[in-house]
Amino acid sequence: MNILIVDDEELQRTMLQGFLEKQGYRVFAAADGPEALQLFMAHPMDLVLLDHRMPMMSGDELLAKIKKINPMVRAMMITAFGAVDTAVRVMQLGADDFLEKPVDLELLLDKIRQLEEKIMVDQDVNHVEEAMNMDELPVRIAGDSAAMKELLSMVRRAAPTPWTVLIRGETGTGKELIARLIHRLSPRKEGPFIELNCAAIPENLFESELFGHEKGAFTGATARRRGVFEQAAGGTLFLDEAGELPLAMQAKLLRALQEKTITRIGGEQPLAVDVRIIAATNRDLKKMVDEGDFREDLYFRLNVIELELPPLRRRKEDLPALVDFFLERYNSRAVFDNEAMTQLAKYDYPGNIRELEHIIQRTITLARSATITMRDLPAEVRNFRGRQQTGNLNERLAELERQLLLDALEAADWVQTRAAAALGISERVLRYRMSRLGITRKK
Repeated sequence: MNILIVDDEELQRTMLQGFLEKQGYRVFAAADGPEALQLFMAHPMDLVLLDHRMPMMSGDELLAKIKKINPMVRAMMITAFGAVDTAVRVMQLGADDFLEKPVDLELLLDKIRQLEEKIMVDQDVNHVEEAMNMDELPVRIAGDSAAMKELLSMVRRAAPTPWTVLIRGETGTGKELIARLIHRLSPRKEGPFIELNCAAIPENLFESELFGHEKGAFTGATARRRGVFEQAAGGTLFLDEAGELPLAMQAKLLRALQEKTITRIGGEQPLAVDVRIIAATNRDLKKMVDEGDFREDLYFRLNVIELELPPLRRRKEDLPALVDFFLERYNSRAVFDNEAMTQLAKYDYPGNIRELEHIIQRTITLARSATITMRDLPAEVRNFRGRQQTGNLNERLAELERQLLLDALEAADWVQTRAAAALGISERVLRYRMSRLGITRKK
């Protein structure tokens, strides 16, 4: 990571440069704005640390210039102690964060590492988006929330590997879409993507569906049939609703995964199979293991890499983008007025994105004009008056904590020091909780 330090105080520059170089960063230093611009043009910079008050060119002016040159560069302003108004202004100019003098080096390092992680996540997301633009998916992935960025970053890192992936998420969150995205980003993208819904297969037909059968293997077996393992050869086998696998089949599936071979029903010769497994479930497989309903060894075999899809109620920031996506998908020129959009945002979506899609379909079909109002919304959305008291205690506490943090941040105009003070916690604790709950400021 390349860091540019801009400060007219030589002692401050030297101290910051020495500290950050010891942490493994490549650091450049400038005494004023013009020198900083020369270095910025000559070297690729990931982060700029700049003093607010400098001769020749203020920190505000310099920040505006470097953002004009490269809007993607990260910046952190160093301000005088207690200069809250200044902090608000520099954040509005495009600074990612600010520090008060005297600089706390450990706090600085903590902030830089957070920004470094965000940069890497954004790079992963950009790679995924480029791949999606080049290789059309059946549906698109909409949303720019922190939760979705983190998910796409993990998809980017998991896709090139041969490891089994377990996708967890509630019904309607888009598990199949993520599985298809992993396949498209993997070295197996030219191979087949075969899906098996484990909840839709009768137990007596499961083995045949997985491994196939020979002619005459059982009554009705009039011809040889390939199972999904053979059909997915060289590609990806997606086991949807993996929590519904019958116990008797779990042992046979585990053996196939371990030995990379299968035997058709009625067959004698084992067949080598080359497939990558992606499994998905809306059930708690670990709890099922504890209750004896799912084999522990199979659970660990499937759960090499785990991805968890956030429910829509935890990524409400993505709602406008999702609404626009579905309107475009169904070639609708409808527009939701502010009241209708606000009501959509209040709703909890127990059916997640699939439910939102159905709501949009129903609404644009039955609405009498191109402007969608409250009266056009389905009754369950229109009459919703608050958060549903569902879910376990941890989920309800997390939602309450999220709302408290959002209220404090909005009241403080998203100045984290003021919001933390109002909540009676430290700024570091506030940042940690924002990260854990996926809270970011809407742009």
